[in-house]
Order: sequence, then C-alpha cells, then structure tokens
Amino acid sequence: MEEKIEKLIQWLREQVANAGLNGAIVGISGGIDSAVVAHLIKRAFPDNSLGLIMPCKSNPKDVEDALKVVESCGIKHFIIDLTETHNTLFGEVEKQLKEKGEWNEETARLGDANTRARLRMTTLYAVANNYGYIVVGTDNAAEWHTGYFTKYGDGGVDLVPLIHFTKGEVREMGRILGVPEEIITKAPSAGLWEGQTDENEMGTTYEMIDKYLKGEEIPEKDRQIIERLHKRSHHKRQLAIAPPKF
Repeated sequence: MEEKIEKLIQWLREQVANAGLNGAIVGISGGIDSAVVAHLIKRAFPDNSLGLIMPCKSNPKDVEDALKVVESCGIKHFIIDLTETHNTLFGEVEKQLKEKGEWNEETARLGDANTRARLRMTTLYAVANNYGYIVVGTDNAAEWHTGYFTKYGDGGVDLVPLIHFTKGEVREMGRILGVPEEIITKAPSAGLWEGQTDENEMGTTYEMIDKYLKGEEIPEKDRQIIERLHKRSHHKRQLAIAPPKF
C-alpha cells in the first residue's frame, strides 16, 4: 500500500503538470475518503494544496472532524458556509414550482441534497480558479461502481485518485498516511439529512460491495442490490480521468 500511495502522489503531480496548473484542491467533509485525498495532495504539493470545508445545513460535528483532518496533515484550508446560499437557491426553486402547482414533495429531499453537493462543486471550482488548482475527487471503488455520488456534484471533479481502491483499502491507506483513527472508523455518511448513512441508503454494506468487487462470494440479496445500483448509475461514470490500476 505504501508503494501505491507513492505512485498516486506521482500521478497527481503528473496530472497537474500536464494540465499546466499549480496545485490541487479537495473538499474536506470529515469522512475517510476526503481525509485520505487531503493527505495525498498535501504530500504531492506541500505548498500548493488546499482543503475546502463547506458546511451546508450540516451537522457541526462534521466540521469538527474536517478540522481534525486539516490538523493531521497540515493542509491550508478555508471554511465557506453555503447554508444561506443553498436556502436562497433551493428556496426560490421551491417557491416557483409551488406557484405553478408542480412542486413534488416526494423528491424534494433528494433534490435538496443534490443541490448541496452541486453547490460545493461550484464553490470548489471558483476557488480552484483563483489559485490555478486542479479539483480532486474523493470517490472510492465502491461508490464509483454503485453510483453513490451526485452527478456534477461530488462526481464533478477533474481527478478521481481513489477509484480503484475499495473502502477497506482506503481505510488502510488512511492509517499509513496518518488520518485520525476516529475518522477512519466513523460510519460513512454524506451528511445529507439527520441520521443518514451511506449503507442504510444503499441497502447494503461497504464490506459486501468490497467483497463483490474482489470477486468473493456474497449473499444473493446483496449481489442483486449492487448490480441494480451499478446498472442504474451507468450514466454517472462517464466523467473524470482515472489513474491506471496499480
């Protein structure tokens, strides 16, 4: 794994050089995937890396965890709160659709959540433009395969360095890089609403997805869920540049 980390760091440097840019930026959520990417880009670009913390109707604990990640790797960071921006944008959408009598309450929660993800993407690119940085994503192999990301939200990035690594491998990488243990063992969540977790929303676990991706036997119920998620999300994966599989 240490060898793979070094190859990823070199790959990140090559991608930035090929793009004629100065460094790299990542959105830090307080979860393991963005923590690992923050450590990677800090190592790749010690003086030209940036972590952006973007609370948006978020649990304050997520900001606390994101700051622990910042402290653990020493990356330069900003906090840009998007709550009011989101309220203005999504509130206007809701108002206009309600006036037309066409507001769909059943899909509102997902629309709200996806808008938050896309606002974060927009913010990352606005800041990246200022510094001449490349935007680095945080999706791992399990998220990429199942489509567990927002199209043009957290999926709207330039590079996806973790795309060939299972959730278990990302945790292993985190321990080597020095990510705090409480971040590594934290229940994965996109922080979209109170009590939301990735695994509850997907209907299966990262352990099952990891086993599936490694060709191991898993219960039929989990296999069907994973394959359905993969098929349904095909369109989402026509996006970013991936590194070779090391």
